[in-house]
Amino acid sequence: MEPLSIALIGASVLLATALACVAGLKGWQSWLDYKRLELASQTGDHGLPPATGRIELADLRERVRKLEQIASGIDL
Repeated sequence: MEPLSIALIGASVLLATALACVAGLKGWQSWLDYKRLELASQTGDHGLPPATGRIELADLRERVRKLEQIASGIDL
């Protein structure tokens, strides 16, 4: 084979690989955007209601207090 033929085949393979990578990356980004929109529509952007957030925060504080007691060796 001639060196020019080898170079053309190599360049063609490289170009095809680059185009496939670009197409795959574009598809991946589009899929991620779709999933972001899907998650935003399910949960809403406002997060937890204030009362629920306070209740969960109180539960977490109680758990931390119990874990600290266990760590210090105090029986519950």
